[in-house]
Amino acid sequence: MTDPKGKIQGEGDKEADRKYRTRTTEFVKSKRGQQEIGKAGDVSEAEARKLEKYEEQGKARAKGEDPQIKHQSNK
Repeated sequence: MTDPKGKIQGEGDKEADRKYRTRTTEFVKSKRGQQEIGKAGDVSEAEARKLEKYEEQGKARAKGEDPQIKHQSNK
């Protein structure tokens, strides 16, 4: 597929990045954005218990830390 304007930038599309960052910053600063941020962590008691249960299930399946990641800073 070709870009009709001939401005294909590929994976490092700086124009798209700039637009995304501008819109995200505007949203975060907006009244609606502040409201959404304010209620971001709010969950009911039932949902909190369910999330804790799922977290414990995930931890139970874990085999431990990857030794390559654990000692990565020693390289």
